[in-house]
Amino acid sequence: MKKTVFIDGQHGTTGLKIHERLNIRKDIELIEIPEESRKDPKAKEKLLNEADIVFLCLPDDAARESVRLIKNKSVCVVDGSTAHRVTEGWIYGLPELKKEQRNLIKNSKRIVVPGCHATGFVAIVYPLVAMGIISPDYPVTCHATAGYSGGGKTMIADYQADNVPDYIKNPRPYSLALNHKHIPEMTKITGLTHPPLFAPTVVNVYNGEIISIPLIVPNLKKKLAAKEMRATLAEYYAGERFIKVMPYPADDYLKNGFMTFTDCNDTNNLEIFVFGSEERILLSARFDNLGKGASGAAVQNMNLVLGVDEATGL
Repeated sequence: MKKTVFIDGQHGTTGLKIHERLNIRKDIELIEIPEESRKDPKAKEKLLNEADIVFLCLPDDAARESVRLIKNKSVCVVDGSTAHRVTEGWIYGLPELKKEQRNLIKNSKRIVVPGCHATGFVAIVYPLVAMGIISPDYPVTCHATAGYSGGGKTMIADYQADNVPDYIKNPRPYSLALNHKHIPEMTKITGLTHPPLFAPTVVNVYNGEIISIPLIVPNLKKKLAAKEMRATLAEYYAGERFIKVMPYPADDYLKNGFMTFTDCNDTNNLEIFVFGSEERILLSARFDNLGKGASGAAVQNMNLVLGVDEATGL
């Protein structure tokens, strides 16, 4: 029997990508609000309670309101907003996080899709803390470079307008008060005792992302050189379909010495690179902010809940 899916916020960037991924599947029936009823809260409440799976692709306050409207305890909610990412009782939807994470996701009715920036950050930092390579109080710094689609419809319109001004075409660091909304989940999920110093930059490319974290080897709890660090992370993610630790050195995967930005686009893949030497390390994660950083992760979590192959539709 087909499972019914309702995408609340279907016309946003993430909602459209989820719809695109699910619309061609034979095991899913997408249920939608008729256009004339879109502003009718009763019509929305009805679908929220009828669906087997509900994806929330909404601003935070709207996501919280939709959850309040769900009275049917059998409905599984996969929330793509920031609203519940550090809320007790919600399961963090990164299946590769640790051995038991897939079962936690599979058996939950409340799942949060990690933030795009947080996805790369957590994939790198969580194993380092869990394995005692860095201490929880290590002063972690992180820089992200991401495509403008992560800013939603308003930012997309700015970049795709006629006669885009040069200041928008240039790389633009933002969240300069160092209070980006992904920091709480970055801190909590990885087990850090202090928030990381996180500095994101948006660039004039639609989608794609690179997260980079520098480490000073003498300050590590376990003093691993770059080659050993790569081997340790490769063992942690051995057998994973969507997270791959690239060879060290990674020269064959660079282009003229440059790490390119869009190689994981339109996939659910995340690639971890280890650069550096005996004293200094740079860890980088490359992925699609709309794939593993959003819609791909959402569908991957749904597949686990439904008990189908995790890579279905991905």
